[in-house]
Amino acid sequence: MPRRRLGAHGTINLGVVAVALGVTALDALTKAWARHALAHHAVHVVGPVWLRLHYNTGVSFSVASSGPLLVSVVTAVVAVAVVVVGLRARRGWPTVGFGLLIGGGVANLLDRLAATPHAVTDFVAVASFPVFNLADAAITVGFLVLAIVALRGGTLAAR
Repeated sequence: MPRRRLGAHGTINLGVVAVALGVTALDALTKAWARHALAHHAVHVVGPVWLRLHYNTGVSFSVASSGPLLVSVVTAVVAVAVVVVGLRARRGWPTVGFGLLIGGGVANLLDRLAATPHAVTDFVAVASFPVFNLADAAITVGFLVLAIVALRGGTLAAR
């Protein structure tokens, strides 16, 4: 994948941008569908899996649900830090990991800022686990990919 210069200190990994944009777009589509299709009833998928509309004003597992503005500000600061590092990600698994992490974070932030009240649309319910969305799953998988790469001694960002 082609790379462009990012100032004097590195390059932009366009693969990270592509994965992040894909996650953000797919998440927006699934949340729009959920807000429409699940507004009046939940849908049983299989076994313990349900599609159930839920709005989360906090972060993962509804932590800090009483302060959505603070949550939005903190999320934005963390997202900027991850983007700065992620745009310099090495090719391969770090590209995928950072793309998923950034895409999921941006998707949830956009959803929170666009909604009234400021809340994230969640709709996947599995047994007693907290309700989540595609962006949450992307963040989790992205973090796991980056953790595995780091634990195996790999480098996450270009030097």
